[in-house]
Formats: sequence, C-alpha cells, structure tokens
Amino acid sequence: MIHDLRAVNPYARIGVKLVSGAGVGIVAAGVAKAGADVITISGHNGGTGSSPLTSIKNTGLPWEIGLRETHDTLVRAGLRSRLSLRVDGGLKFARDIILAAILGADEFGFGTASLLAIGCVMARQCHLNTCPVGIATQDETLRARFAGKPEMVVAYFRYLAEEVRIRMAELGVRSLTELSGWYDLLATRSGMDALLIVPISESRRVAPQQEPALHATPREASIHFAEDLASGLKTQPIHNSDRSVGAGMSGELMRRNKNGRALYSEIEREYHGSAGQSFGAFLTEGVTLRLRGEANDYVGKGLSGGTIAVSAGSAASRRGDVLAGNTVLYGATSGQLYIAGRAGERFAVRNSGALAVVEGVGQHGCEYMTGGVALVLGPLGLNFGSGMTGGLAYVLRSEADDVLHQDFVALAEIDAFEEISLRRVLEEHVHFTSSPRGSRLLARPGALPLLRVQPIHLQGTIEATWIPVLGKLKDRDVLITVPPDANSSQPALHV
Repeated sequence: MIHDLRAVNPYARIGVKLVSGAGVGIVAAGVAKAGADVITISGHNGGTGSSPLTSIKNTGLPWEIGLRETHDTLVRAGLRSRLSLRVDGGLKFARDIILAAILGADEFGFGTASLLAIGCVMARQCHLNTCPVGIATQDETLRARFAGKPEMVVAYFRYLAEEVRIRMAELGVRSLTELSGWYDLLATRSGMDALLIVPISESRRVAPQQEPALHATPREASIHFAEDLASGLKTQPIHNSDRSVGAGMSGELMRRNKNGRALYSEIEREYHGSAGQSFGAFLTEGVTLRLRGEANDYVGKGLSGGTIAVSAGSAASRRGDVLAGNTVLYGATSGQLYIAGRAGERFAVRNSGALAVVEGVGQHGCEYMTGGVALVLGPLGLNFGSGMTGGLAYVLRSEADDVLHQDFVALAEIDAFEEISLRRVLEEHVHFTSSPRGSRLLARPGALPLLRVQPIHLQGTIEATWIPVLGKLKDRDVLITVPPDANSSQPALHV
C-alpha cells in the first residue's frame, strides 16, 4: 500500500496507524523501511464506543507502552530520524502531551476530547443514527439539538496549549522536541515497580526533526512523464518485480488536469509477461492498459476511470487459467476491467462503481460491494456476495448453486434491459481480450444463461445501477449479430 501511494503521489505524506500492543516496535520498523512518513500508535482508550464489543474489550494496550517500545526500537535500528511518531487514544490533558513527548511522540491526535468540547455525551450510539445531541446522526429532528460551535474546540485547544507551556516551563525546556527520550523526568507512583521506568540513555535522546527520506519512484514519475508519453514502444515487457504499473502515470495526469495542463488524447499501453502487484492501481480515465500474460494481486486497486484488459490467448481462456491474483478491483470507484481467465479470492471487494468481466473467481467474490457491475462467466467460490449492499453481479445459471451468501444476496432472472446491456458488455469483453467464452455467449441463440445476483435490500433500480456503467462504454460496431430472444428457453451453457 505504501508503495502504491508513493507511486501515484510521490509528494504525499503517508501515515500508517498501528495498535499499541506487544511487538508493535518490530512492526513499526518494517513500516519505516517501507517508506512511511508518519506512524501513529493508537492506545486502547478513546473512541466513541460504537464498535463491536469484541473491538472494545480486552483489545490493545495503553499507548504509553506501545509508544515507548516503538521509539526505542526505531532508535536502535537507526530508523527514528526517517519519520514522525504520532500518538492517540484518549489524550485529554497537558500531562498526556508532556508524557507522550518524553516517550518519543512528535505529534498528538485528539478525537474524543474534541467531540466532548462540542457537546458529545458519549451515548455510544454513533452507529445507530440516534445521537441524542445531534452530532452523529442524519435525522433532522436530532440534528436540530446540536448546539456546538467551532469556538468551543478552539477554546479547548487554546487552554490546553497554555497548560502545556506552563508545564514545559516548570521542566525548564522550550519545546516538546527537547523532551524526547528524557526518561529520567518520569517517576514511579506508589506501589509501582521501579523497573517499569526506563533509565535515561543518551542513545534515546534523538532529535525527531525529520529529514525527507529518499524514495525510489517508478519510471512514470513526473520527471520522466513526457519521455514516457513520447515512447514509441507499442508493447513492452513486464516482470513480477514491476509493481504499481500505471499508478505514477495516473497521478501525473491528475496533477496536470488540476493545473490546467490536461491531455486531450487517450493513452494506451500494452505489456506482455507477468505483472507485479497492483497492476493498474488508481488508473485514471483516459488510460488503457493491456496485458498479455498474468498479473499478481491487487489488479485495478482503486480503479478511477481507466480500462484494464488481461488475456493470455484463447487456449488459456478455454482452460480457465488464473490470470489475476487476489483482491482484484479493491475499492474501485469507476472504470472497466476485462479478464479472459479466472481471478483469485475476494474479487471486486469494496467495488463501488467499476465494471468487471471475469471468467471465474475464488472465494468471497463481490465482498462488501456497494456499486458497479460484475459479470462472472465461470465458476464461483464460496461466500459469494458476502456483505454486498449495492451494485449488481451476473453469474452463469449453472454455477449459482450453494455458493451465495444468502443473508446478503438473492438470485433473480434478468429482464430485457439487462439482456441488451449484458450483450453490450460482452462485446466490449471480446473486443479487448478476444475471449472465446464471450464470443460463444454472444453467438448463442436465445437468452443469455445468466442470473442476476443482487443485494436483498437493493437501493435504487436496476436501470439506475446500469446507467453510469453503460455511459462509459464506447460505441462500436456490432461484433456478432444474433437477435436475443428473451422468451426462448435454453439449457444452461457450460463454458
């Protein structure tokens, strides 16, 4: 994830949040090596309490323990100067800030205290839309009760800052930076084991002022963007060490659009080989990536309007070869993905608007999907549609038995509008991948052997879900002219 974010925006400040617990320092060291700019240590206190009981009770340790371990581990590994340490978890008073600064924190997160300042009564109903003071609710009647003002939060932090300055003056320091690692300022309370307090060590007294770390950027970074656009290579080799291909180009395109230097021509790139993780991550509109071969996990992660096509020849499609790894289209918002083969587990997880065509998926397909359309032309894994609350999926009639999560989704016959729309999508699939499965479905007389998988509580209409997807498809010549006959009865197609 850090590599993907760095690829799409080399200038971003990337933070990772870790729960305070045993061994968190080792995890933080790995995060630092991966290139994070900020590590947040979150304690077991704080929060609104709207999480499940299993996420509240007996979860995590006090932030003091995790912060001390993380700071010491990073110092010993020579990684402390690469990043900033942030801490949160029920911080309220100036004493909390002073203590956190001594234990190594550079930044401090306030959530619960800010809510209390504007009137939160900690009713722990944030997830029920019944907040009695009108903060965490969309109910207009309850929202009318909200009496908070921005000045309340400003006043809280102003007095908090003043108290911090008073305590710093008592300690004889001018900045919080001077307190970092000064453990001999801490003393034991009555009844506490003195061994819990770490003695002062000059090696722990490091200045947390950060120097920007050097991060390797992909070839598509902005400095090479013009050169990459001018490249005359029609097809390029790709290896599994090439990660986040397309992300840097998409990020630069979005920055140019923001600065009024938009490119009006579409960009197409074709690769052959085995792509690394996150092929086509965050791909923006106007960019098309074609891959002849296979790809690792996270293909099309965060897809944002671009088009991705993965194929490996007609024989691979007929055999049902796996051409994409797990967690494909994670968090996609728009765009199109065509795979002339199977994908791994958790296909289209958290998809919220993209169109996907694939010829078989593993377990947990379309998990937590909230929008978009997914068309599966092959076998399904167990637990299909778990947590699905929006969007539509279409599966072969012969593959829909005993694999759906029936607490969330239900099967339904497709109507004439969907028949036409699905044929249009299949034409696009054949255009991009030359899939023999797609061609056979289009050439098949009569209605398509597909069933609709929809959320039990579908919000909106079928047409409303399809309209934004169809609006992104280009007009092409009809590939196979076989008039659909929705009333004809045909046996299920095994492709």
